[in-house]
Amino acid sequence: MFEKKLALHETMEFHEVINFMTTSLLKSKLSQGVVFDDDLRALLDKNVKLSTPALTAMVKLYSKSQLEY
Repeated sequence: MFEKKLALHETMEFHEVINFMTTSLLKSKLSQGVVFDDDLRALLDKNVKLSTPALTAMVKLYSKSQLEY
């Protein structure tokens, strides 16, 4: 009956969250090669493994958002 769409401000906030998560994921991936502490490396690896599918799902939802101007 009603089609759910994101409002413009919701779309922009969603975009900001995706940018933040992408930056965080990139920083974690780049830091893995520099870190020598095993515990920290394991934490970074866990962050990458958990963030990647979440980010993929968010990008998929974001691509389906319909903007109306």
